[in-house]
This record gives sequence, C-alpha cells and structure tokens, in this order.
Amino acid sequence: MGLKEFVQGRRDEADMGHGVWRRAHDRFRRGLDRFHQILERVTDEQALEQLVPSANRLADLLPEVREIAIGAQLSAPSQSTDIPASREGHYSDLHRELSKAGNALAQCAEALAMMRCDGACTDGCARVDSVERRVVTVEEHVAEAARILRTVQVGASGGAGGHSAA
Repeated sequence: MGLKEFVQGRRDEADMGHGVWRRAHDRFRRGLDRFHQILERVTDEQALEQLVPSANRLADLLPEVREIAIGAQLSAPSQSTDIPASREGHYSDLHRELSKAGNALAQCAEALAMMRCDGACTDGCARVDSVERRVVTVEEHVAEAARILRTVQVGASGGAGGHSAA
C-alpha cells in the first residue's frame, strides 16, 4: 500500500467509520475499479467509443456515493454490520439503495466482461446497450440514495434548513 492509499484510507475511516456506510462505499469503489479494469481490455474501437462516456458517468458517481456515505455516517453513525435503526426505516432504505447501486455496478462489469468475450460488435451492438441499461440502473440507485439521505437530513433538522449530499 502506497502513501496515497494509506492517507485515503485514514480519511475514509475518519469520514465514514468502519460500519455499513463505509462498506457500501468501498463495495461501490471496488465495482468501479473492476469495471474500468475490464474496459481497459476491450479492443473493439466501436464499442469503446460507446462505452467510454458510460464509464465516465460511473466514475462521476463515486464522489456522490462518498458524500452519501459520509452524510449517512453523520446522521446515523455505524461501526458494525448492523444498519442503524430509524422509526420510518429510512436508514434501511438508504443502505438498500447503496447496496443495490454496488450490485448493479458489479452487473455492469459482468455485462462488460461478457461483451468482451463475444468479440467485435457489428451493426447495432446490443451488448453495448446491455451495459448502458445497467449503468442507468446504477445512476437510479445512487439518485434514490441521495433522495433518501436528503429526506433523513431534513427530518433531523426539523424540516427546515436541511443540507443535501448530492
């Protein structure tokens, strides 16, 4: 582990602790790393032209997922594998959306790997569309997690002056 990774790990520990929010963030990051590792091995230029913007959109979500995890840790600190309780179930819903985002990202990487194994795309590559559909699913889960966090924060502040994680 290099100095940069060590410092980032310490920052993540301070911001997100060791609990469910940190794990959800780390899983998302690992899925993103895997997606880009597979993308680097795609040799079909036509597919790459279509996939690079999607890969960039996924990468742009990582800071948002980090902010959601930090906001969740501030609202409901977690240092274990237990999801913090809330009367309305918001923390459970928030964790579920972050988990679904990580799962959908893993499915993106899987679809990309399958596409790569099938060889070059011909006219109207449906395999690229399959990856893109999964990217949209990841974006939807992250957006829903951000919405839930805003709801929690507005509720915690008494309905006024809540701040947004996204």
